[in-house]
Amino acid sequence: MAGPSNPPAAMKIAVIGQSLFGQEVYCHLRKEGHEVVGVFTVPDKDGKADPLGLEAEKDGVPVFKFSRWRAKGQALPDVVAKYQALGAELNVLPFCSQFIPMEIINAPQHGSIIYHPSLLPRHRGASAINWTLIHGDKKGGFSIFWADDGLDTGDLLLQKECEVLPDDTVSTLYNRFLFPEGIKGMVQAVRLIAEGKAPRLPQPEEGATYEGIQKKETAKINWDQPAEAIHNWIRGNDKVPGAWTEACEQKLTFFNSTLNTSGLVPEGDALPIPGAHRPGVVTKAGLILFGNDDKMLLVKNIQLEDGKMILASNFFKGAASSALELTEAELVTAEAVRSVWQRILPNVLEVEDSTDFFKSGAASVDVVRLVEEVKELCDGLELENEDVYMASTFGDFIQLLVRKLRGDDEEGECSIDYVEMAVNKRTIRIPHQLFIGGEFVDAEGAKTYETINPTDGSVICQVSLAQVTDVDKAVAAAKDAFENGRWGKISARDRGRLLYRLADLMEQHQEELATIEALDAGAVYTLALKTHVGMSIQTFRYFAGWCDKIQGSTIPINQARPNRNLTLTRKEPVGVCGIIIPWNYPLMMLSWKTAACLAAGNTVVIKPAQVTPLTALKFAELTLKAGIPKGVVNVLPGSGSLVGQRLSDHPDVRKIGFTGSTEVGKHIMKSCAISNVKKVSLELGGKSPLIIFADCDLNKAVQMGMSSVFFNKGENCIAAGRLFVEDSIHDEFVRRVVEEVRKMKVGDPLDRDTDHGPQNHHAHLMKLMEYCQRGVKEGATLVCGGNQVPRPGFFFEPTVFTDVEDHMFIAKEESFGPVMIISRFADGDVDTVLSRANATEFGLASGVFTRDINKALYVSDKLQAGTVFVNTYNKTDVAAPFGGFKQSGFGKDLGEAALNEYLRVKTVTFEY
Repeated sequence: MAGPSNPPAAMKIAVIGQSLFGQEVYCHLRKEGHEVVGVFTVPDKDGKADPLGLEAEKDGVPVFKFSRWRAKGQALPDVVAKYQALGAELNVLPFCSQFIPMEIINAPQHGSIIYHPSLLPRHRGASAINWTLIHGDKKGGFSIFWADDGLDTGDLLLQKECEVLPDDTVSTLYNRFLFPEGIKGMVQAVRLIAEGKAPRLPQPEEGATYEGIQKKETAKINWDQPAEAIHNWIRGNDKVPGAWTEACEQKLTFFNSTLNTSGLVPEGDALPIPGAHRPGVVTKAGLILFGNDDKMLLVKNIQLEDGKMILASNFFKGAASSALELTEAELVTAEAVRSVWQRILPNVLEVEDSTDFFKSGAASVDVVRLVEEVKELCDGLELENEDVYMASTFGDFIQLLVRKLRGDDEEGECSIDYVEMAVNKRTIRIPHQLFIGGEFVDAEGAKTYETINPTDGSVICQVSLAQVTDVDKAVAAAKDAFENGRWGKISARDRGRLLYRLADLMEQHQEELATIEALDAGAVYTLALKTHVGMSIQTFRYFAGWCDKIQGSTIPINQARPNRNLTLTRKEPVGVCGIIIPWNYPLMMLSWKTAACLAAGNTVVIKPAQVTPLTALKFAELTLKAGIPKGVVNVLPGSGSLVGQRLSDHPDVRKIGFTGSTEVGKHIMKSCAISNVKKVSLELGGKSPLIIFADCDLNKAVQMGMSSVFFNKGENCIAAGRLFVEDSIHDEFVRRVVEEVRKMKVGDPLDRDTDHGPQNHHAHLMKLMEYCQRGVKEGATLVCGGNQVPRPGFFFEPTVFTDVEDHMFIAKEESFGPVMIISRFADGDVDTVLSRANATEFGLASGVFTRDINKALYVSDKLQAGTVFVNTYNKTDVAAPFGGFKQSGFGKDLGEAALNEYLRVKTVTFEY
């Protein structure tokens, strides 16, 4: 049996270069066992040594910092002598900005290899990455070649390529591929040389280009081009040297450009630009620019002539709001951060509020260091490199940092046009506009509708009525937030921290939320506090805890001899989700779906029921206060036929979560299939059976039977739609129920002793009237109720029917109201009553009351429903999966199972 192959021979290597890239290559070469005999790097700048030199000095490796290698075209003899004394067998140039004489290049036994950020021969020269983007190349990459006396013309050793994404910049391409893979490539190239296997492939001349070095003076934008070419020019010069134009009597430099303008409307303040096809438009999303083809691109950041970087959306806005007053703890943090700045900027005698990070000598590598040091100092706070550019003075940086630590940074600043009302002994403030991309905005065409208080039929306020174009804007905002925003970059634990903060804010506002729920949905205030709002808070806390526990697994698979395999799975968010919620529990249904959706890492567009939009809009406001990034949550009040349909049809929506009727659920499922085969979960209609056996605890059965029907005015998806009562206790059960019904107080939901508030809206009240009339017409006995309460508002009497036979309409169809349907069954006839209970296309919930554990287990096994309650009812919990069978839908809310509705599983297999 052959032993392991011999490792490559160690070589004496001279590393010539600079930067973090050079430092990483140096470290990896030493780990490979090579002897680095000397490092040649650039002189210190502003008193700061280059990272490559610093690392080598720690290891005791000789470091040389020549300011120049040649004079009058000739190599300097003392430089050559110092180099030759090292006895290097190979020169490795990982990133080198100096011109190295051929006396040095050709000196070693194995010559010199050099890294180049381009697929040579294309885009030779120092600005090769820039030109890859400016030309709109679909492929990029790097080359490692044997250095010669030409300019990037030596023989090729190896090349690696990658896809160039539509919005890539020099930084993103470098960070994603050129840096990490380039380091590996340099190490691989040295390994090939050591093994004697390194190729020398002559560079073809065909396709060779040489574009000049991009400097500020050459980066001016030519506006007489299509939008895509302008976009490529801007991203090709982002961050250095920066594409610029003259406008508003100053030089403006543009960064963070995108062609993804889906759903954006060029409405805002005009920005005249000399030479441009059309004036730019400053919008809430950024600066919209136009090519000569009249197509749009969007720029998100602008650098002013004085060097200050601002959000493009703020171009015409005045100075930022007044400075925050720091707490004692925040002052301690500020001083610790000042020390970090001082270490990074050693040439600055004292870091003051006016000290500018970049004007004091910091480079891009220092931005990374600052972000990482702040992360360690501030308990994992995630800053982006962009934050440093946007707040380059120390004072501005501390203000930005403190806002982020408090959770009220710019993501949470928003102008809100509230409707204020003095009600329930408090003043409530209700947003009433659409919520898109972190802003409350009017609907297209400023369309609105009235939302009604069911207690008295009065108008609460005008609410913006979303149109199809608004859906497109919201989906575009959610897609951008998912693909490019901070939400996808923060850690899962930080995502959980934001959801915990949101739950805390909901708790702080619970009385206000419960009051709004009573006003807009007719929910009894005390029940709204406990269930509508209370369970919503519990749901967000529960799923916040799941954020950092979503994990895949490793799976043993058959080995492909002689190799070995490792297979693992990853659980990933699906993307933009549409959530369509009903009117019976407006906030709780929103929370059941949205909490799991966000915990999984998705972004969301929520369509609340048209008749109950207000707690959803208040929830949107709280997401801002919690620091949920803009675009992650969007809320669109509007009609199901318009907004719900467009979400189901939209090609960028990857999942629909719906609670509502079976009829609408079927239509949504069809639309999801036809549009883009999007994931869908449906919680649909119910006609839940409750079987009450004679051996039950009758007092408890009456109490829970009442709750099973009349809880939340009967507007309850799992309400017991039909009670089957064993013959021997039937009459007594009915007598006690009627006695309890007559004790119920029907009235204003804000009164603390009210048991039964108004039905949700007028159309539903009318349906309940028709439902009861049909029951009487078919021969059921109306024991009590069945009529509208003679008072203002949409109140309906708690109702009880007996003698209900299986063929009757009310035995088969859901009332979704306070109507108890009672049928009797013969004593001891368990299988027959089970057959009757299951003789429905619905299977959401069910219940059984009995003291006999064997009977309870048998019946719970046989009932065809997603939930079975035994000797209780309505006992849902955030940790217990909830969802139906048959035409009551599929998929789960709540519990760990709900996460799977908003995740996709990716399988990854390695061979080694």
